Amino acid sequence: MKTEDLKEETAGNSETVKKAPANSSAPTNFIRAIIDKDLETNKYGGRVHTRFPPEPNGYLHIGHAKSICLNFGLAQEYGGLCNLRFDDTNPIKEEQEYIDAIIENVRWLGFDWQDRLYYASDYFQQLYEWAIQLIEAGKAYVDDLSADEIREHRGTLTRPGKESPYRNRSVEENLDLFRRMKAGEFPDGSRVLRAKIDMASPNLNMRDPVMYRILHAAHHRTGDDWCIYPMYDWAHGQSDSIEKITHSICTLEFEDHRPLYNWFIEQLGVYAPQQIEFARLNLTYTVMSKRKLLQLVQEGRVRGWDDPRMPTIAGLRRRGYTPEAIRDFAERIGVAKADSTVDISFLEHCLRDDLNKRAPRVMAVLRPLKVVLVNYPENQVEEMEAVNNPEDESMGTRKLPFSRVLYIERDDFREDAPKKYHRLAPGKEVRLKHGYYITCVDVVKDKDSGEIVELHCTYDPKTRGGWSDDGRIVKGTLHWVSAAHAMPTEVRLYDHLFTKPDPEEVEEGKTFLDNINPNSLEIIADCMVEPSLADAAPGSRCQFLRHGYFCVDPDSTRGKLVFNRTVSLKDSWAKIEKSEQ
Repeated sequence: MKTEDLKEETAGNSETVKKAPANSSAPTNFIRAIIDKDLETNKYGGRVHTRFPPEPNGYLHIGHAKSICLNFGLAQEYGGLCNLRFDDTNPIKEEQEYIDAIIENVRWLGFDWQDRLYYASDYFQQLYEWAIQLIEAGKAYVDDLSADEIREHRGTLTRPGKESPYRNRSVEENLDLFRRMKAGEFPDGSRVLRAKIDMASPNLNMRDPVMYRILHAAHHRTGDDWCIYPMYDWAHGQSDSIEKITHSICTLEFEDHRPLYNWFIEQLGVYAPQQIEFARLNLTYTVMSKRKLLQLVQEGRVRGWDDPRMPTIAGLRRRGYTPEAIRDFAERIGVAKADSTVDISFLEHCLRDDLNKRAPRVMAVLRPLKVVLVNYPENQVEEMEAVNNPEDESMGTRKLPFSRVLYIERDDFREDAPKKYHRLAPGKEVRLKHGYYITCVDVVKDKDSGEIVELHCTYDPKTRGGWSDDGRIVKGTLHWVSAAHAMPTEVRLYDHLFTKPDPEEVEEGKTFLDNINPNSLEIIADCMVEPSLADAAPGSRCQFLRHGYFCVDPDSTRGKLVFNRTVSLKDSWAKIEKSEQ
């Protein structure tokens, strides 16, 4: 869409937006308070129009998810609009892969921008014309200093900046040089366009910031049309203005940029959005820098941007997170003005809350130990009825095949069991969930290694379904699968990617890479799962009884399923929360 068409469309969007209802489930925060006040004063004609403006130089992560939920959520809450806009001003670092992934992930989170998909590159011509306007007003100039020289001239927080020797060029000379920059007459890095503000300003962002740099690189949308590209601070606010954004919501690191944001708007005399900053999300055992995440990918420390150990939305999605859990997490952590760090166990708690309601329960044996029921008919197969989810009766039941030869977890048997051991041991009786009571009568070992390879047990045919009518108490309940019907499966057990809550906390001479957890992934190749999972599609989720929640990985094939552990059953956050009540 052309700039002039966008202006007309957004200017015509004047539907009345009401204040958030008093009984809204959304917690009050300072951003909602600002919007409520603006609606009361009719500051923007009753409109609420936000935007989510990612740079397409990497995959979105959980921190971006918070911003997505905030921007789109506020628009939904107030009956307004939210745009998806790519701030694509650096062709060297931007790729179509990133754009496609961002679009897919925002949609997956449950948000829709309708026909309002925009790019900063849509506005390159308008930005160029506005730059000419600032030059003509004596508010911008072409500088020949190198990047290092500009950095040196900028000064420090305690030392004022030094004016460039090219700062007082005439308007005519600046116009000529800038047009020749656009025409491609000069090499990369030889000249820049800078705003002419105040080299003594206590805010370093106001010390004649760079607006344009020369970059002879093809752009993914504009091709070779441009060899000068706008800097983020110049393109961002003006793009907000063009789109008639009312509330430009940014993370806290842009607070010091707000005076510059407003200065450009004021000098041009154009529509003025309101920039509001909130604290970004920091999560324990996680890095959020796209540069560092890219480093992990490029150096092969992970298997890609969608590695389930990554905090990217693609990684969380592959691991088995639900969009509902992420949206719930974003809402519950709230919006603050001061940076803080959220314990990753709270994110996992939100996920368990969601999966507990929707994930069917299934049987899976990760480290199989063979069990032969010596008194069970050899060719008999029974079907046991099992509840799919005790939290949701509407999910119904399924049939589990039961036969003479089963697999149980190797950890569920001890030859020399302590007194209070409630699982299987020689002479001990346990319950097979949905099955029968069984008692171990013999242990078969490998003659050479002495490893236990098989258990011989008897079953009580009067305990079908895992219950007894004679009142005897059996404390141990084991999960199992029928050996003849089980599906071979690879299971990937994921842990935190880093060993420290703050991966950036390092000794001198080391980096965050030294805190990578060498045991963040364990692959178990010979697991067995019940046959109801034979047709499980990639992305489908379930709870492996006693093991946790799992998700079918895209690496799965018809003959061999691959499951990622999404999250364990242990909920440390719930225990913390309960202890504080």
